[in-house]
Amino acid sequence: MTTGAGRGAQSAMRVSPVAKIVTVTKQVEKSRCRWCGVALPDAPGPGRRREFCRRSHRQRLYEARRLAAVHELGPDDVLLSRHVFEELRDRLYRLEAALEDTAADLAGSATATQLREVLDHLRQRAGELVQLHLEPKAVGQ
Repeated sequence: MTTGAGRGAQSAMRVSPVAKIVTVTKQVEKSRCRWCGVALPDAPGPGRRREFCRRSHRQRLYEARRLAAVHELGPDDVLLSRHVFEELRDRLYRLEAALEDTAADLAGSATATQLREVLDHLRQRAGELVQLHLEPKAVGQ
């Protein structure tokens, strides 16, 4: 004996042949040296995680905090040498110019070879910025 409720239950159980699968990859955040920002290797076993890649970096951070206290820097303040600041500013400017050039070239009708050259130029400017080593003189607490 079949009832109407049974037929409804069977039609409700039918699944659409189109399925959507979404894969999410979590990016594991590596710990970094508190002074230079270099990624630290994962330490196997128990114990406290490393905070510095070298002992000297622990000392440099201590000295930077002491200097920051002398200059009464706030927690978000950082002192950089003029040379480091100007180098950072120059590399950011070159990256900005490369982005503007890339946008203009992509707006036009460029060949695959021209686009490859544009993207290579952009990659070089970004690489210059990534390779810049920032070392503060003082770090606020």
